[in-house]
Amino acid sequence: MSVRKWWAARAGSPGLDGVDVRRWWAGSPGLSGVRGLVTDVGLAVVSVVLLAFTAYRVAGSWGGDYWPFGCAAGAVVGAIALARRRGRAWAAVAGFAVAAAAVLAARFAHLPAEPGPAMAVALAVLVGSAVRTLPVPSACAVAAGGLAVAAGSMLSSHSSTSGVPSVMVLNVMGWLAALAAGLCARLIAARRRAVVEEVRRDERLELARELHDVLAHHVTGIVLRAQAARLTARRHPETVDGSLADIEAAGSGALAATRRVVGLLRDVGDGAPARLGLEGLAELVARFDGRGPEVRLRAAADEAAWPPGVAGTVYRIVQEALTNVARHAPRARSVTVGVEQDGERVTVEVVDDGPPVFARRGRRAGYGLVGMRERVEALGGTLRAGPRPGNGWSVSATLPVRDATK
Repeated sequence: MSVRKWWAARAGSPGLDGVDVRRWWAGSPGLSGVRGLVTDVGLAVVSVVLLAFTAYRVAGSWGGDYWPFGCAAGAVVGAIALARRRGRAWAAVAGFAVAAAAVLAARFAHLPAEPGPAMAVALAVLVGSAVRTLPVPSACAVAAGGLAVAAGSMLSSHSSTSGVPSVMVLNVMGWLAALAAGLCARLIAARRRAVVEEVRRDERLELARELHDVLAHHVTGIVLRAQAARLTARRHPETVDGSLADIEAAGSGALAATRRVVGLLRDVGDGAPARLGLEGLAELVARFDGRGPEVRLRAAADEAAWPPGVAGTVYRIVQEALTNVARHAPRARSVTVGVEQDGERVTVEVVDDGPPVFARRGRRAGYGLVGMRERVEALGGTLRAGPRPGNGWSVSATLPVRDATK
């Protein structure tokens, strides 16, 4: 797989349907809800450990009355960091305000230096999160605020040496790490979006080229028939009806061909066109059944009522989904392909029972599904891909079957 396709696969990762924590944590797409929850649990554990360690060291060096303030301030900023997804800019401002207040209190009330280790980690999370996701002006403002707090930590230092206070070194290093992590994540996300957009643009350009060729061929034929009808009508008026019938047939062919191109784009190098419709699906399933897990086809639809583009799109969805099963779910034992028609909609779903390997979940929506989504949406349909509750993966598409010409 090329680097470009790998980026497209990563950017097109599907949503994790049915995971409530994703919706609770700001509704982020894909697996980011689960990953965010894991990250926050880790942050909470690290904060508790650092708070306990700091309290122990302060109680040993300053006395038992000095550690509660630092622990309380660190816990508040840590809680703000855990709630950052509800408003990253405001969370950063609130964290900076608490940190600044802690610095001033430590300065004038002769308390241990702030921000302490736990607060420094929480501030770094706020800065990195803001730099990664906020618009550039807001991200720069948050980064500047984080640097100001890190530099201001020098005010709370009680060191009598002439060197740089250790509390300032700790906070500046945390700020630098947060800035680097946020910028790297921001650049990676931008690269992913760019590659996905390139994939989609390639699909649309291919569609434009196909449409140009089809329309040029058919419209040229219509124009030639119309010119011939004008010439023959003067000498043989009785041939007008036949000429008009030819023009009507050519126009109908142009419409059907145009709809077929919109609904089905063959990739370069595919070779001869595949047999579409339910018969073609049966052949596709039979070929795949001998090379991997057992595949069952359940079809309850009237393909005669489908517009030309729907049959091709259904075939390509199943083909892409089965290819993904072979590539990313080698331990799957069975695959079910279902095609059902309900009134004016046809639904195709490909489900496997592969184990819920975390790495597999991040890779399953690849370059093919990015382009397939464009094809489905061009026909007015929807495409969903994601893990099933428990085990397995599902790719499901719903397409309208109403004739667009009516």
